[in-house]
Amino acid sequence: MPEIGQSQTRQSHLPVAIEPGQPLTALAPMQDVTDQPFMAVISDCGAPDYFFTEYFRVHIQSRPEKHILHAISENHTGRPVFAQMIGEDVFHLARTARELLEHPVAGIDLNMGCPAPKVYKKQCGGGLLRDIGKVDEVLAALRETVPGLFTVKMRIGFEDTENFEPILGLIDKHKIDLLSLHGRTVKEMYRGDVHYDFIKRAVEVVQCPVLANGNITSACKALRVLEETGAAGVMIGRHAIRNPWIFKQIRQALAGQPVSKISLHEVNQYVKRLYASVSKPYAPEIAQVNKMKKYLNFVGQGVDRDGKFLHEMRRAKSKAELFAICNRHMPEGEQHLFADEPYEGVVARPNCE
Repeated sequence: MPEIGQSQTRQSHLPVAIEPGQPLTALAPMQDVTDQPFMAVISDCGAPDYFFTEYFRVHIQSRPEKHILHAISENHTGRPVFAQMIGEDVFHLARTARELLEHPVAGIDLNMGCPAPKVYKKQCGGGLLRDIGKVDEVLAALRETVPGLFTVKMRIGFEDTENFEPILGLIDKHKIDLLSLHGRTVKEMYRGDVHYDFIKRAVEVVQCPVLANGNITSACKALRVLEETGAAGVMIGRHAIRNPWIFKQIRQALAGQPVSKISLHEVNQYVKRLYASVSKPYAPEIAQVNKMKKYLNFVGQGVDRDGKFLHEMRRAKSKAELFAICNRHMPEGEQHLFADEPYEGVVARPNCE
């Protein structure tokens, strides 16, 4: 496996990894998930090299959302945070980028991959991939606006991959500093296999480092994907919600060290720490419980192979009831282990990477 910087010419401009020389790790931006409290909890378990914010919505009346800016201004993880934007108006994207550069960001990231219909129908996110001319215009304007790191997160196409290589050409043309590539089309959403061969092709074609994204479920899977694609690193979303120790485990595996086993009791503690961190002071308890369920939908994939925890958790109506379910399914004792990979057939919902 090549070391960082061996084949990517602009890698030296990126912030240094936690373990210099190892492939990079990044927490994928997930809307309504990757806020400042979640980043802090993840960091306690073992931070990734890079964080990316939820996307700042950009339009004619937009201003950078204060709660997302909080993830930048109150970042105490010790790791760099990239500010992600989503939109299609060239003028207002450039305006917003300038506003974000007034904050301590590691760089500006453009979302060209969001598969939500309400987003791509507005020609934003993954919708941009349908219009090569628009991509060219947007990248040109942002590259001119951003003097430092300008990065892109995208998918391999909208409905098909016809525009894939032309857009890779634009990534090089506009000197993008880092490309995070989810190996599915927009229309594939999160279904089916990830096309890692397209990520490999991107690594071969573009001059910037490429992060492989999509269904990186474990440290073992991360090493396989890195070997298969030659990527400069991996970006992980949903499976970092399920297993917040995954970035530490990847570093252990890359160093040839034993990969830490996680007990169900540790997961129970993570759940309760997360509940405390993301709770709003004046929100009703049922709202807090329901907010936790979106995290636990993923955590539950590693708790029991029959999905009983998920079944019970989804019906909890109070904090006490939710914690009792957690205690029952995630007891103390090192013999009770959390699964390294999601149990087959135990399905999380919703998808949000």
